[in-house]
Amino acid sequence: MELFKNYPVDSRVWDEMYSQDSKVREQYQHVYDFLLQISSDELSKKEELARRLFMSQGITFTVYSSGEGIEKIFPFDIIPRIITAAEWSLVERGIKQRLNALNLFLKDVYHEQFILKDGVVPAELVYSCPHFLREMQGVNVPHDIYVHIAGIDLIRDHDGTFYVLEDNLRTPSGVSYMIENREITKRIFPDLIPQNFVRPVTQYPTILHRNLQELSPRKTSSPNVVLLTPGIYNSAYFEHTTLARLMGIELVEGRDLVVENHKVFMKTTAGLQQVDVIYRRVDDDFLDPLVFNPESTLGVSGLLSAYRKGNVAIVNSIGNGVADDKAIYVYVPDMIRYYLNEEPILKNVPTYRLEKPEEREEVLKNIHKMVVKKTNESGGYGMLMGNSASEEEITAYKKEIIKDPRQFIAQPIISLSSSPCYINGKAQPRRIDLRPFALCGPSGIEIVAGGLTRVALREGSLVVNSSQGGGSKDTWVLAK
Repeated sequence: MELFKNYPVDSRVWDEMYSQDSKVREQYQHVYDFLLQISSDELSKKEELARRLFMSQGITFTVYSSGEGIEKIFPFDIIPRIITAAEWSLVERGIKQRLNALNLFLKDVYHEQFILKDGVVPAELVYSCPHFLREMQGVNVPHDIYVHIAGIDLIRDHDGTFYVLEDNLRTPSGVSYMIENREITKRIFPDLIPQNFVRPVTQYPTILHRNLQELSPRKTSSPNVVLLTPGIYNSAYFEHTTLARLMGIELVEGRDLVVENHKVFMKTTAGLQQVDVIYRRVDDDFLDPLVFNPESTLGVSGLLSAYRKGNVAIVNSIGNGVADDKAIYVYVPDMIRYYLNEEPILKNVPTYRLEKPEEREEVLKNIHKMVVKKTNESGGYGMLMGNSASEEEITAYKKEIIKDPRQFIAQPIISLSSSPCYINGKAQPRRIDLRPFALCGPSGIEIVAGGLTRVALREGSLVVNSSQGGGSKDTWVLAK
């Protein structure tokens, strides 16, 4: 079969399967040999089966970019992305180090603010962040854990080095796709996973549920844990229903909860039941209309007062956005040195802060080689890829930058590693990133071995976000 015939290896890009001399990397050899034995027709049938399984299980996301919510199947590529045990060990240690520092930063900025007083992070950067919530100052959170669930986006540069692209510390999404991708792979290639000694990912809901229960402010053998969703029109609603089902907890909306005497209760047919822990997938601004957005119907009036009193645990904590602001991201390596007295294991992508005049001038001069991002946007929105933008777009973007430079950062365009994808009956390289999911509980940080590998399915594209036409593939971490 000619699946990999004429597969292009670009010397400027790290290919996950092929080395620079076009040899198959050791971790891929078994999968490579297996795929060569399957006919193109058979592989296309497996691809179609995967598509039907995604459709029948309602594995979808919603795209809003066209102005109307369009629900789509999340595109899935059948060739897995494989990470060696040694590579994963580095990633795991780097993420744990990073989250320890970010958690200490959040506790510090909402309490003593030593890092601001010592001039390590500029105070004006924190105070100008729209997600720094003064309402959280002085609030003690259960076990001093602010980040319970994190999705840390990693990319590989042309030399194979992992870099942290961004930290997602508010309501990170995508873990249901990690779990479902593995289930689909088991269906279409049932023998491959055990033969390759691939580490499991299915324990994620069990670990998360245990952590949530351990956060309960009430000492009870069966705390009442709920998942708060904005509702069926949210782009990640499939994930909310999946996680609630897998953990065996109630899926609730704001209207299902009420606060009385600074305690949160769930309305049931048997009367009110006290809620101990809320895993919320509702953004800060909509959580409590008495404190934040008064127009919000997604949250619960009085929720912040119950949280402040210590009568309910909220996961992730309120106000985390100050730590994953893209302008604050620049300082995470300094946080690691400041709080942990260690050198960062995982590097940041080089980043320009545009409120600094000399850095702004450098970026505006070389904007065609830059990716410029808004500091508080996500999902690939509000981003300018300098090498593919029109002159009109660049001119308009420059005006925005000059008007309010604090709202932007810039990074050199990193090549992103590529991975073989099954497209139109052939293996073709497409750019990828990786979002491992870390769970931080009272007993420590656990990272499920894998994560969500997102794929830029358009040829030549560097944008992997599902909202921008990206897909995903199963991520294998080898046990040995």
